[in-house]
Amino acid sequence: MRRLVLAAGLATVSLVGLSACGFTPLYGDAAAGGSLSRISVSTQDDRLGYRVREQLEDALGRDGAQTPLYRLETRITQSRRPLGRRIDDTAVRYELTVRGEWTLNPVAGGPVMTGVETVTTTYAAADQPYAAIAAQQDGEERAAAELARLIRLDLLRALSDR
Repeated sequence: MRRLVLAAGLATVSLVGLSACGFTPLYGDAAAGGSLSRISVSTQDDRLGYRVREQLEDALGRDGAQTPLYRLETRITQSRRPLGRRIDDTAVRYELTVRGEWTLNPVAGGPVMTGVETVTTTYAAADQPYAAIAAQQDGEERAAAELARLIRLDLLRALSDR
């Protein structure tokens, strides 16, 4: 019983010490001054751009009721290359590489922040047309989600340095 009480006391002391050290979690919106939800996102007008914008707005917790403090502009490029060959010389898998260049502009003026992230995913090549389209779209969706996650981390780092 004494060991349990001693362990609880040490845990409490260590938590109090950690709260007084100035530690700020990177993944909380408070790390960026609560401004992630006030970033408006714009991407190019195509399917992948729409998916990236949708994922970014979800990742940033975009609040449309508040006026934006920042404008995030992205330029998304993608390339696809076949991996492996079947006996009939068709691809077994495809590698999808998505590159996102982003620029964060403060609405009120100030220094512009930029960055680049690249994501690579693979997906299976199917013989049936519908399955091939579904596999490609799934690969694009996974790439968009990962790209949004990486851009969010970049924005957290950039805004926490300000």
